[in-house]
Amino acid sequence: ISDPSRPDLFYHPVSLPMIGSVYAVSFLTQPPPSPDSCSVIGWLPAETAGEADAEAGLNDFVENHKFHAIMHEAIQTGLREKVDDIWINGALQLQQGWMHIHGIRNLPALGRIGDPDDIIASVLVRDSNILPDTCQPMPSYRLCTSDGPTLLTGGLAAKLKLVLEGATAREAAQ
Repeated sequence: ISDPSRPDLFYHPVSLPMIGSVYAVSFLTQPPPSPDSCSVIGWLPAETAGEADAEAGLNDFVENHKFHAIMHEAIQTGLREKVDDIWINGALQLQQGWMHIHGIRNLPALGRIGDPDDIIASVLVRDSNILPDTCQPMPSYRLCTSDGPTLLTGGLAAKLKLVLEGATAREAAQ
């Protein structure tokens, strides 16, 4: 099922032990090879407890910690491969220091630092060059906030999708 407001999000019905029927939220159109695949951003219950007609919402979202790890791998690789002009230009403007990598679901005001739960990682910039090996995940980052699920800049989003496709192929082969 595709999301009408976010065409890059897909909901796959799966069953989790001890929870039951849920929707696995993913950036990939194909269902995950397993309900807890690293390609799953998180899960939304198919039904809300005790409320017959109530729909699950963002407060019911449960993050997949495996996705956190693969997202950071994709971001670090994307920064190394210079796949996103936004971060390349950000490093040129900063010249020296730590640059926060954030998504675009809730952009900070120009020249301001974003909310801690919207900062995905920080990376060191030296002489206007990103040093990808210094990329550090921000522990307070949340995959889903009141502004919705993760929304990366174009180049990093494309890189993440490629990394997820490779990871699901490896998971399916096991």
